[in-house]
Amino acid sequence: MRRAALIFALLLACYAYVLPRWADWNQNSRLDLVLAMVDDGTVSIDRYVVNTGDYAVYGGRAYTDKPPGLSFLALPVYMALSPALDLPAVRDRLQAIGGGGTFETTLREEGTGLRADKIRFALVQYVLTLLVVATVSAALGALLYLALGRLALPPNVAALGALAYGLGTAAAPYAGNFYSHQLVAALLFGAFFVAWPSEDERGRPAYARGLLCGLLLGWAVISEYPVAILGAVVGLYALARRGPRWLIPLAVGGAIPGVLLAVYDLVAFGTPWPVGYAHSALWHDQHGTGFMSITYPRAEALWGLTFGQFRGLFVRAPWLLLAAPGLVVWWRRGQHRAEWWVMLLASLSLLLFYSSSVMWWGGFAAGPRYIVPMIPFLALPAAWFVGQIWHRPLARAAALALVAISVALVWIEAIASQGFPHDTIRATWSGYVLPAWLTGDIARNLGMALGLAGPSSLIPLLIATGASAALLLTSRPELAGHSAVTVGTKPGPSV
Repeated sequence: MRRAALIFALLLACYAYVLPRWADWNQNSRLDLVLAMVDDGTVSIDRYVVNTGDYAVYGGRAYTDKPPGLSFLALPVYMALSPALDLPAVRDRLQAIGGGGTFETTLREEGTGLRADKIRFALVQYVLTLLVVATVSAALGALLYLALGRLALPPNVAALGALAYGLGTAAAPYAGNFYSHQLVAALLFGAFFVAWPSEDERGRPAYARGLLCGLLLGWAVISEYPVAILGAVVGLYALARRGPRWLIPLAVGGAIPGVLLAVYDLVAFGTPWPVGYAHSALWHDQHGTGFMSITYPRAEALWGLTFGQFRGLFVRAPWLLLAAPGLVVWWRRGQHRAEWWVMLLASLSLLLFYSSSVMWWGGFAAGPRYIVPMIPFLALPAAWFVGQIWHRPLARAAALALVAISVALVWIEAIASQGFPHDTIRATWSGYVLPAWLTGDIARNLGMALGLAGPSSLIPLLIATGASAALLLTSRPELAGHSAVTVGTKPGPSV
């Protein structure tokens, strides 16, 4: 557990280091709902809608067109934070910061500068992102480490897999921003982990675990509606592994967030059904195509989400390609077949779903934003396969190289400029990422608070991350005897 705690701390520090992107419509829309509910006592975002284009219009009023799950989770955090921000001393400090500061060099010349109200909004965005999204995302990294341990990987290899996922996939940029995709990834994988039987849970009440599993799945769905198909995969797995006794607690747990969503939709749109996207103000044509932009899988979209330079998953995280041989070898071992099916179906279902969308690239984004929730289900077999080839020096070196390349590619794109890459620039790297780095246009981060500018502002992060990763990946003598060639308890044929 100590290593899991270190993984959590390292990932959280990395996610917290780079500030959430300012003037981001998607994030602003979700945050506007939080502010409206707490400060104005309404679900309408009329007072804030000027900061976003992601909104719905119904009955002459403006509402977020996003699922409300993330905003609901952020409510208690903002309720606790808001009174402190309204203290006179805090307001005066915010006003003083607005008069100048380190971050001024990152602002657009045609912008309105660092006004006190904008600084307050940015501070709220950062704290809510840190406590609601980044913390949960870091916990997912630790959970993946524990899951790899259940598959008999030695601790250092399991730690490598957890860090490769947390830092070397699209999980990284979305763990540090107020989007729901990485939160949903954590909820879904958490539900899977809870449903996965383990030896250390004997004697614990099954009802509570079933209730938790259902709650996690339900909250994932009200945070990103399309993951209902992935949630169904995990839910069916839970019933298959746990039996009928889990049916009632699973249903009750899932119903709790469902009721919250129905009440919200009744208040906002006069119906218990989620219809925010149906009233989208600026994206009506896209959401009006097919069923909420969904038609049928297209080869262009499938390629674009996987190997396309514009938004391809494996172009940015090539180490995830190891999931393919990982699934093959896993199946041949003949153990943990139920878990194998979850890995396969969870990945394929969401990939096929979003390849059917007329907006499959996800607007302004760092990598394939929409399919972020399926990535941990690819990372598990990919990391497990690394464990199977770890005893071969050349194979181990190749795996480490793939992970290192993935981490570099993900972060170079994720922190280029002050916003995520534009969706109008299809040559993302040559048209957006590299020009930003060549001009020193690096995303706002905590290093800038120390007076560092441009790429040099990342030096503290690189030093701390490198030292921590080295500590995690170094095997202790008492762990050296762990086997990395089995799934479960029976040895299988060599890879």
